Amino acid sequence: MTTITCIEDLRVLAQRRVPRMFYDYADSGSWTESTYRANADDFARIKFRQRVAVNLENRSTRSSMAGQEVAMPVALAPTGLTGMQHADGEILAARAAEKFGVPFTLSTMSICSIEDVAAHTTKPFWFQLYVMKDREFINRLIDRARAARCSALVLTLDLQVLGQRHKDIRNGLTAPPKMTISNIINMMSKPRWCMGMLGTRRHGFGNIVGHASDVSDMSSLSAWTNQQFDPALSWADVEWIKQRWGGKLIIKGIMDAEDARLAVESGADALIVSNHGGRQLDGAQSSIEALPAIVDAVGTQIEVHMDGGVRSGQDVIRALALGARGVYVGRPFLYGLGAQGEAGVTRCLEIIHKELDLTMAFCGLRDVQHVDKRILLPGTF
Repeated sequence: MTTITCIEDLRVLAQRRVPRMFYDYADSGSWTESTYRANADDFARIKFRQRVAVNLENRSTRSSMAGQEVAMPVALAPTGLTGMQHADGEILAARAAEKFGVPFTLSTMSICSIEDVAAHTTKPFWFQLYVMKDREFINRLIDRARAARCSALVLTLDLQVLGQRHKDIRNGLTAPPKMTISNIINMMSKPRWCMGMLGTRRHGFGNIVGHASDVSDMSSLSAWTNQQFDPALSWADVEWIKQRWGGKLIIKGIMDAEDARLAVESGADALIVSNHGGRQLDGAQSSIEALPAIVDAVGTQIEVHMDGGVRSGQDVIRALALGARGVYVGRPFLYGLGAQGEAGVTRCLEIIHKELDLTMAFCGLRDVQHVDKRILLPGTF
């Protein structure tokens, strides 16, 4: 059995176990994938200052994100089709996050529904919302999230139009997958995945089918999605959602200082510096490169989080040093899920926590809440 020591080990195993179209969906970007690659590559340019002869006893990684106490300042990012990486994937990931003590964020485009996840967890999770033209559907989604005791709403603003993702187009991505000859051949080489899928009824978009008007089966979902993402989304809509929700609101998709200031004015509780994992505007700067200017623009007026390119606990601490209060991981936990199910998500979190803790120690700190630019080598960020 392969010994899992890092996120890359989980990625390699997931690639072997997950059907190609769903692995490619998770592990790809738009167009040339330049921003997707930059998200990860730009972290490596940021160097640490190693310190010695410092008391490193009784270290703590505990912190808070959007008012919630966390075992480390890391959350599982909202990712679509998570239940296609592994049967019942959202439920498994949510349980792993709950046991570890970090937030789980359920995507609007999940396979398991809000109600499914709530029924299999004991603590509140977060729900990510896309704004559709069908405002009555959005009203019902918000009500369902409230009924499920979701403790924060993560509003994604950077998907008014869909970025062109070449691999998804070539693979003919659908959920459930179409029974083409090439798909059948590929799935036959993934017996663990197939057995899991045979054992669950959750194969479609659980938050949408049966809940949205005119979406009673999967054949109508694609057309509905193309029609429903709202290109007219505005900050007035953000304020309406904030009022309609009434709880903690986190705005995702901020890459510009002016938009960050508008997020503050909208009344949001936190924002996420994010380019959608390099899956929307190819050629945009990386999230970690955009982070410092946004932190400078908003100061302490709003809590700043980030995602994009995070592959280790070292990346997490780099983002914290540049001013983030919390960091989201998407692909790392998807790799873990595809590789080993719930145990793989737990292993992902264990790896990130250990790397975060050890790096903090090597930089001469005992408390993650004291991480700042002083741990970084000047001129590398």
